[in-house]
Amino acid sequence: MARLNVNPTRMELKKLKARLATAVRGHKLLKDKSDEMIRRFTVIIRQNKRLRDEVEEELAEILRQFSVARSVTPAYSAEAAFSMPTVAVTAECGMTSVMGVDVPEVKVVAEERAGGLPYAFSEITSEADYSVGRISALLPKLAELAQIEKTVRLLADEIERNKRRVNALEYIMIPQLQETIKYIRDKLDENERASIVRLMKVKNK
Repeated sequence: MARLNVNPTRMELKKLKARLATAVRGHKLLKDKSDEMIRRFTVIIRQNKRLRDEVEEELAEILRQFSVARSVTPAYSAEAAFSMPTVAVTAECGMTSVMGVDVPEVKVVAEERAGGLPYAFSEITSEADYSVGRISALLPKLAELAQIEKTVRLLADEIERNKRRVNALEYIMIPQLQETIKYIRDKLDENERASIVRLMKVKNK
C-alpha cells in the first residue's frame, strides 16, 4: 500500500493519527448504516414481491372479465360506455425519508363526478360492471406498487454508493494512513537514534 507524501514530523504524525481515528469511526458508522439499509431493503423487497404478485393476479382476472364483456358487446357500445368516466383520480405526491434517503410517497384520491357507472345497465353486461369496480379498487394498489418500486431503486443506488465509501475507507484510506503513520514513527525513531549517537560521540570527544 502506497503511503501518503508527507513530511515525517511529529506535527504530521499527530494530524494523521486524528485523521485515522476519524476514518475508523466513519467506517464503523457507514458500515452500521449499510447493514441497516440492507435490512430495510430486504423488508421492502419482500413487500414489493407480495404486492406485485397480488396486483398481477388481480389485473389478469380483470382483463379476463373485460375480454368476456367485450366479446358479448358490440365494439361501438363498449367504446361509448367507457368514454365518459365518472371518477377523477388525482395523486397526492410527497417525500419521506428512509435511512436518510428521500423516497416518494403517493396517495391516490378519487373524486366522484356523477353517481353510478358511466353507462346504462341495459347496454353492457354484468362482467363489465364487475371489471370497472375491480379496476377502480385496484388503483391505490397500483400507486403503492409504483411508490415501493421507486423506493427500492433509490435504496439500491444509495446502498451501492455507501458500499463504495465503506470499501474506499477500509481498503484505501485507512491502510494508507496506517502505513504513513508507521513510516513517520520509524523515521522519528531513526532520527532520535541518530541524535543519541551524535550526543554520545560529542560527549566522548
